[in-house]
Amino acid sequence: MSTHVTPLPEAQLRPLMAAYDASVRSRRWHTLLMVACVAAAMLLASISAEVSPVRFFENIHRFPSYIIRLFHLENGQPVWTDFEEWFWGLDRWLRLLWETLLMAYVGTLLGAVAASCLAFLGAANVAPARWIRLVVRRFCELCRTVPELVFALLFVIAFGLGPMAGVLAVAIHTLGALGKLFAEVVENIDMKPVEGVSSTGAAWHVAMRFGALPQVLSNFASYALLRFEINVRGAAVMGFVGAGGIGQDLIEAIRKFYYSDVSAILVMILITVAIIDSLTSLLRHRLIGLEGKN
Repeated sequence: MSTHVTPLPEAQLRPLMAAYDASVRSRRWHTLLMVACVAAAMLLASISAEVSPVRFFENIHRFPSYIIRLFHLENGQPVWTDFEEWFWGLDRWLRLLWETLLMAYVGTLLGAVAASCLAFLGAANVAPARWIRLVVRRFCELCRTVPELVFALLFVIAFGLGPMAGVLAVAIHTLGALGKLFAEVVENIDMKPVEGVSSTGAAWHVAMRFGALPQVLSNFASYALLRFEINVRGAAVMGFVGAGGIGQDLIEAIRKFYYSDVSAILVMILITVAIIDSLTSLLRHRLIGLEGKN
């Protein structure tokens, strides 16, 4: 089926084309202005941060040479020529790596449980009072704004060296991050089950338990598993401030220029994180799939 397009008269087409060209020019000028503003901001930021392109290009060759040095033993041979020498501290490193995983697990569990309780208080659609929601939201912002290493350093000063400081730091940061995500999940629930439970005269916490929690439980678990992946990587560097885990030996090897030890520890962390990511991703996809079936 063919359609016939009737061209507009020249008198009507000319002003339309002129308006279109003006609109295109305006968009181009706006784009150029935005690019110029971003470039100027980057330039000012680099000057303020004392970033020197000349110094960068003068020293860039040191980075690949350092990476190459990581994969050579003290005798100059490649690390894969002598695995026994490369992983000489395997028993100790495995023990510290297991400690790192336990730190991430316990910290994630504590933070997720606390966040799941605060989420209902911080959600706009189910919070008992507006001021409670504001207090909970600001508290979660504080918990996730302060870096984990800062919390770890504070807890090391308070409780001494060891994994306890790392667990507390991971738990608090997890509480802040998951508290926001969980609250947003709660804000998207269907309110009819909650209203149905409330209409029977049930208390607020009962309505949350039987009306809201079943709708969000799978999403809570999915987000908690995702956070566990992140916390495994974060806990690996907690030892930098004495909070236990494999990071303690890693920072010591870096400071003492034990190149092969650094690469061995990094390879172990990389393999562990990859396995954890694969397993937790599989579990999260299963949870999402089960939620879709329900």
